Amino acid sequence: MTSVSFQLNWEPNGFQAPYFLARERGLYEEESLDVQFVEGHGSPYAAEQAARGRVDVALAGASAVLATQSEGFDPLAVAAVTKQTPAAIYTLRDVFGEPLESPDQLVGRTVAPSATKTRILADQLLRDAGVREEVDLLDVDPNTHHRVQHQLLDGEVDAAVGVVTNGLELECEHDRTADELPIGEKLGVYGMMLVTNPKYADTNPETLRAFLRATARGWIAATNDPDAAIEALIERNATLERRREIETKKFRVAADSLQRGDPLRSTGWGRHDGNRWRRLGELLSETDLLEGEIDPKSVWTNDFLDEESVAIRNYTDHIGSTE
Repeated sequence: MTSVSFQLNWEPNGFQAPYFLARERGLYEEESLDVQFVEGHGSPYAAEQAARGRVDVALAGASAVLATQSEGFDPLAVAAVTKQTPAAIYTLRDVFGEPLESPDQLVGRTVAPSATKTRILADQLLRDAGVREEVDLLDVDPNTHHRVQHQLLDGEVDAAVGVVTNGLELECEHDRTADELPIGEKLGVYGMMLVTNPKYADTNPETLRAFLRATARGWIAATNDPDAAIEALIERNATLERRREIETKKFRVAADSLQRGDPLRSTGWGRHDGNRWRRLGELLSETDLLEGEIDPKSVWTNDFLDEESVAIRNYTDHIGSTE
């Protein structure tokens, strides 16, 4: 068995359920891999850990990959897991006064972002809609999204910027109707990546291909049986039992909205599109978030996606059926 350390982007949650199901069903083991999961502390940390070679593979957001490159590291994204960013603007119906369905409705409103990178995406969404100057998009609160959620709950702001399902969490926890406006549907920039570094990729190409094959099968299995995926997740972290409904919906959003769509049907699982990377690079370059130069063309590769694997090549053919 070959040992692979896998750095998660955050503590176990519904977005990560396919990886836990892949391990629980022995899909990594079938590839002769012993995958060790490492709990995360955010995408920037995960991307840096992979780029430094401190872990073999990491799960990290595309924007964090480019930010890490700007710091002088050399992260390498080997699979694009979700084709859309999970960023979203969300609100509570009794605060906003009506269903939130369009950026135009944010004119004259105050919006609080939970993180700098999601603020950038919200800013671009508003600019594309032609309403940026008419929306009070606040600076990021140093206390992160928990403070933003309290501001929304207390009616101090009209809406917040976070990720899809943040509104759903408030709805479930406080019995107040929430609405979410997904940003990824409008901007066409990437979400989550599987990341390593060039040295590891060069010396362990077959291990990487095996890891990606098993992971693609894990996503198929989870999409076809979400309950089993969440059960595998809860077995890893029993405290999530009380959040089973929320974690299930998180995964369904990832599988049905963030991951799937025309790019997945036409290209197969995990394949990168340079235009999406270029677009994200342009957005980040217009901010002061980057420490140095970036080259979106050099931060990704499709070389380790096994074209002989039907789970990768014909991924969508397996959704809704057994393998």
